[in-house]
Amino acid sequence: MSTEARVERAGADLLGAPSVWPASATAAPGGDLTVGGVSLTALAERFGTPVYVLDEQEVRDRVRAWRRALPDAEVAYAAKAFLCRAVVDWMREEGLGLDVCSAGELELAAARGFDAERIVLHGNAKSPDDLRAALRLGVGRIVIDSDCEIARLAAQVTGPEPQQVMVRVLPGIEAGAHKKIRTGAEGQKFGLSIAAGDAEDAVARILGQPRLQLVGLHSHLGSQITTPEPYGAAVHRLIAFLARLRERYGVTLPELDIGGGFAVAYRQGDPAPAPAAYGQVIRRQLTASCAEFDYPAPRLTVEPGRSVLAPAGVALYRVLAVKRSGGQVFVAVDGGMSDNPRPALYGARYTVRLVGRPASAPMRTTTVVGRHCEAGDVLAEDVELPEDVRPGDVLAVPASGAYHLSMASGYNLVGRPPVAAVREGQARLLVRRETFEDHGRRDVGL
Repeated sequence: MSTEARVERAGADLLGAPSVWPASATAAPGGDLTVGGVSLTALAERFGTPVYVLDEQEVRDRVRAWRRALPDAEVAYAAKAFLCRAVVDWMREEGLGLDVCSAGELELAAARGFDAERIVLHGNAKSPDDLRAALRLGVGRIVIDSDCEIARLAAQVTGPEPQQVMVRVLPGIEAGAHKKIRTGAEGQKFGLSIAAGDAEDAVARILGQPRLQLVGLHSHLGSQITTPEPYGAAVHRLIAFLARLRERYGVTLPELDIGGGFAVAYRQGDPAPAPAAYGQVIRRQLTASCAEFDYPAPRLTVEPGRSVLAPAGVALYRVLAVKRSGGQVFVAVDGGMSDNPRPALYGARYTVRLVGRPASAPMRTTTVVGRHCEAGDVLAEDVELPEDVRPGDVLAVPASGAYHLSMASGYNLVGRPPVAAVREGQARLLVRRETFEDHGRRDVGL
């Protein structure tokens, strides 16, 4: 089955699990596993561990699946999932837009020649540097997230054309795998409430600013949303709100950005609908809602990030120690919460597989922990690994392409891992390993 077909078909089996591994993953002799035609054991030897591996073809095919799912929409990659020069290039070559949250992400994209008109900048607290960079580089859309931003942004627009903006609204929909990543409901830091009237007040203020041109609404429900239905509900509420704005202010806003948050499978059995499933519900509800409110169909934007990058990534670690305590087995590896904070932040759960040697011993329940000085530094809880796992073994963690290195820290001055890309039997380094010398260059105190 090709990667493209695999992306379209959620729940396909691979190596005894659903689609937690890249489609190119193939069992190899001696207990090894290849991804993109390259041995994971060889990658661990060549680049050291921890190391993150990205299957470039998987990324591209997932992008294409989103473009097929919503052929009339703008698909903008959510850069916060993970961004480096190569990823910017891949997105540009595949015809995607880009969703950024900072001047840093924006400057990286601009340095690679990404069309600024196809970039959306959002964030609940944009810094002066963020706004200056966006205006200097000519970002296509800036998403207003609070009343405070309206006059501040307008004052910086020098013209001659007004800056196009959107308003991030709260549709009042609870969706997402964990309360810390549910961003479409009332009572959290993002957006402006439709129900409380804050969103409409912001719209009125923007319409009174000649240096700003309001083009539409932005919404983001959360992350790891495992069914398409919340997106359908959001589309209905947003079109109803657009119709109300037309009635009260005489404006027909032409754009609607419903964000991302589409789920991926981290463990066997995790629900992860294909892009086509989300696309079908979104398209159907958009058509029905526009008909109900007699509203012309707005140009739709979606912002997949995790669903493009996570399934294409595999993290490789080397075992440093094995111990038993309190009736549990702990396997400690040479990475941890400094390169993947998600388990500590959200209780995220992962699949782990031994690679590089045959595993004939019985399986046992094991907790894979990191090397850092925190009891909460747990990478994978209650996973099945062979009883004879030992120091020196290599462990592979799939679905690691998003929100690992982008959220990585310098805890214990360990240094962030490198990133390598694989494709058609070849591997190349994308991001080198962070060294102590890198830390030392920043430490300028005497």
